[in-house]
Amino acid sequence: MGISGVGGRAKGAMADPNIVPLIDILLVLIIVFMVVTPLTPLGLDALVPQPPPPDQEPQVDPSRTIVIQIECANPTCGRTSLKINQKDVTWETLGFELEQIFKTRAEKVAFVKGADELEFVEVARAIDIAKGAGVDKIGLITAKVEAGE
Repeated sequence: MGISGVGGRAKGAMADPNIVPLIDILLVLIIVFMVVTPLTPLGLDALVPQPPPPDQEPQVDPSRTIVIQIECANPTCGRTSLKINQKDVTWETLGFELEQIFKTRAEKVAFVKGADELEFVEVARAIDIAKGAGVDKIGLITAKVEAGE
């Protein structure tokens, strides 16, 4: 509906949109958000490790960390040798040794460290045996990780 101009003659319908319903909807949305906002949680509970106090020495138990080392036994890396925390093992006894280590532990984490010239299939084989022995989490140690980079 248009407003008639001077003299009472209508110039046609106005094409301006009616914004009153739009404002009504926006006000309802504002009220909804004002009601819902106090009900949302303020934060997430995250378990973040806290650094030890500066005057206390960090207590690291080296026997808790299990590292499976795969080394080349000869220069062409045709044969490999295995170690679990500096203890020599074979491919056949690796699974049994890991089962013995982790059967009493709640946290079943191991790390695999392979020589640079080693093919990944050997590392994958060690990971597969460790998973079969019940290890939940397996990390890979690289040269950059050892250097602290």
